[in-house]
Amino acid sequence: MKQVVQVRLLPTPEQASALLATLHACNAAASWLSEQVHADQVLRKFNVQKRFYAQLRERFGLAAQPAIRVIGKTVDAYTTLRANLKAGNYGPPGSDRRRTVEDTPIVFRPQAGQPFDARCLSWQLGGTGRKGTVSIWTTAGRRKDVRIVGNPAHLALLHSRSIGETDLLHRDGAWLLHAVVDTPEKPQREPANGFLGVDLGIVNIATTSDGDRFSGSRLTRYRKRQQRIRKRLQAKKTSSARRLLKKRRRKEARFAADVNHQISKSIVAEAERTGRGIAVEELTGIRARVRLRKPQRATLHSWAFAQLGQFLTYKAQQAGVVMVQVDPAYTSQTCHACGHVDKRNRRSQAVFHCGRCDLVGHADHNAALNIAARGVRRWGEVMRPHAVPILAAS
Repeated sequence: MKQVVQVRLLPTPEQASALLATLHACNAAASWLSEQVHADQVLRKFNVQKRFYAQLRERFGLAAQPAIRVIGKTVDAYTTLRANLKAGNYGPPGSDRRRTVEDTPIVFRPQAGQPFDARCLSWQLGGTGRKGTVSIWTTAGRRKDVRIVGNPAHLALLHSRSIGETDLLHRDGAWLLHAVVDTPEKPQREPANGFLGVDLGIVNIATTSDGDRFSGSRLTRYRKRQQRIRKRLQAKKTSSARRLLKKRRRKEARFAADVNHQISKSIVAEAERTGRGIAVEELTGIRARVRLRKPQRATLHSWAFAQLGQFLTYKAQQAGVVMVQVDPAYTSQTCHACGHVDKRNRRSQAVFHCGRCDLVGHADHNAALNIAARGVRRWGEVMRPHAVPILAAS
């Protein structure tokens, strides 16, 4: 399993200047290459490297391996763009937004992250969990003994695992390294006791089939408060207000990520303790499907449900817990006791009242029970062996 470990660089002023110049050069090279790729429609990495590798090195003064990484970064950006276009994330074919995206080459920010590999960046780590240094290529020559600090557990992980690609980032005045390490997955245990269903929502971020509810009211209050503070600071239009706005960047996102970590950790721990798997609803494309009133749109688009799903996935893999995604259709309108489906069963956001068997309960809990039952069926489909073809008698 791939895991990203973040550590912080503590460069000297001279080292920081070299790192900043390196990011500017690599991203300028990537933007130039993007224009050439877009104009000639050369999208395969092999063809791009064959045509533009020499020009890239000569024009921007890049070494061999950093030039290869710039090519890979640019090609990957266009691969992602084509996938988004195919999925319809920029509108239907012929729409103004889609046409603008298709006609405009990708541009990289001057301080966008730059990937490095073992030929460009090497690690000198101390003992388990201790500080260390890195040696990194820059346009001003290789810079050695650049100090790093980080969580002792993360440094111990870097010390004990093989390190793959590492991204150099400059964010809010801090230098960071995001290193990818290979961590062994625990073998998945058979969900002998069924599945723990998880219904995701906005009022309740997550509700399990055991009846545990993780309310979203605290996060909603926090976001509204941050919105009021941003609005007040933006109205001042002073340099000090702009500095404070810059300082508060990503604060809300970090708070939401911490909440999602706590929720996912609790759900995975309960599934592991009880010998069950985890069943969640597949929410791909929910923003395109759901229609809300204007005051509710900001809440929906700030809801980090994809992040919660990612946290559940990797924590379940680390714990050896089976996780499946199920079709969410009609889970909130179906009675888990008798199977009756009717939109009138969902009396309100919180109340479920079956029109057939007269069952009354919390709507999110009822949906989670339906998701748990679908998880059992989904696991049976995954594990069902393919039918052996019957050979006709000769």
